[in-house]
Amino acid sequence: MNMRKPLNNAIYTALIAGGLTLSGTAFAQSQGLYSADELTDAEVFSSKQPDKVVGEVEDVLLDENMQVNSLVIDISEFLDFGQSQYVIETGKFTVETIDGDDKDEVEYKVTVEMTEEEISQQPEYTNDWWSETKEATANAWQETKQGASSAWESTKAATASALDSAGDALNTAGEKTEQAAENAANETEQAMESAGNKAEQAGDEIANETEQAVEAAGNKTEQAGDKIANETDQAVEAAGNKAEQAGEEIDEETNN
Repeated sequence: MNMRKPLNNAIYTALIAGGLTLSGTAFAQSQGLYSADELTDAEVFSSKQPDKVVGEVEDVLLDENMQVNSLVIDISEFLDFGQSQYVIETGKFTVETIDGDDKDEVEYKVTVEMTEEEISQQPEYTNDWWSETKEATANAWQETKQGASSAWESTKAATASALDSAGDALNTAGEKTEQAAENAANETEQAMESAGNKAEQAGDEIANETEQAVEAAGNKTEQAGDKIANETDQAVEAAGNKAEQAGEEIDEETNN
């Protein structure tokens, strides 16, 4: 392997903090931490020829999130394609860790998911590519941030509107509940008042009927008493008349 080309401290820190995040399934097995220094100059293999070294990692490129965007591989010592350095985007390669338990012995094996010919057709790592890609990536990042900010504002507005609607609904429900309770209380009071009036009216009717019945009974009793008295007077008078008539008859018989 060639002499290592150490990355600067910012790249080391970013790779460790970001967990060397790659898109897709970049790692054969999760290791938790990865050494950017050891990844640089790691041997590169083609998935079509897994036992043949086709290049080595020249550089690790990071995006605005401080996550791995792509690898630059150098094939000048292994393949004869003129231009020696190509950019391999994440998702097109995997990284296998060797002796990952010893930081001084750790090594990485990078496997590119393409043939040697396909590798040579990837973007060349030139200054023009660097400038154009950096600008395009920066613009995409800015648009993403603006989109996220807009989404956040929309979410906030929607949430606030939903909360206001919920508050209005709760207030309306509370007012309706209060009105319903008041209506129920009024209806109960009216029903009780109506029941009291009916009870009082029924009591008055019973009292009147009782008074009328007593008065009728008294009248009947008085009439019966008068009738008895009349009949008694008539009986006494008839008996007196009969007694007087009998006395007269006795006197006539005596005189004769």
